[in-house]
Amino acid sequence: MKSLLKIIILNLLLCACSSSKVNKNATKYFDENNIEISKKDFNKKKKTGKLLEITIDSINRKLTTRERRGTLNNMPKFIETLETGLNTVLESNKPIAIIFYPGKDPCNSGGTGKKEWIKNWYKQLEDGLQQVAQIKPLYIYKDSKGLENYDGLLDWKQDPNQFIEHLFFKHHYPCSSFVVISSKGDYISYFGEFPKEFVWEAAQVLK
Repeated sequence: MKSLLKIIILNLLLCACSSSKVNKNATKYFDENNIEISKKDFNKKKKTGKLLEITIDSINRKLTTRERRGTLNNMPKFIETLETGLNTVLESNKPIAIIFYPGKDPCNSGGTGKKEWIKNWYKQLEDGLQQVAQIKPLYIYKDSKGLENYDGLLDWKQDPNQFIEHLFFKHHYPCSSFVVISSKGDYISYFGEFPKEFVWEAAQVLK
């Protein structure tokens, strides 16, 4: 009888430990204000298209706004750091447009990989920027893996000391993102896959 009782108690303890472990490892979901919400509410918000899902760590998920606006404190220093890091010369009286590639992910690995399509898309992007602000975008990457489709088409440069990432793209946003910065330091950044028209509009606003 005592042995049976010991077995029952042991099983109860094992079940409790197992349940605790499952709960500890369960995915948590957070809204754009870092408030924990249910998976159902998370998916409902995500479906609106106004928010983007990002991975906080290997388990938890968070929503973030697609667009952010702000102002850089020291625009001359920003330009100096970028010119030195990229070994280029920028026009300080014009906006700076940056296309940021975070590294290979499911979003930028799928779809069409045809160079002709890529060439046409970015030519249209550059033509539009030339028309609205007389500028050409800078192409900056965090991790070059996955950029093979762009070989010979775009001049990608590595983010110097994670400078752009730390300022504008603190998380891995899927596909690629962009930021446009005015000559005064005001900026508009957009996270995740974007239509080229959004870049044109930001440049038009900030020129």
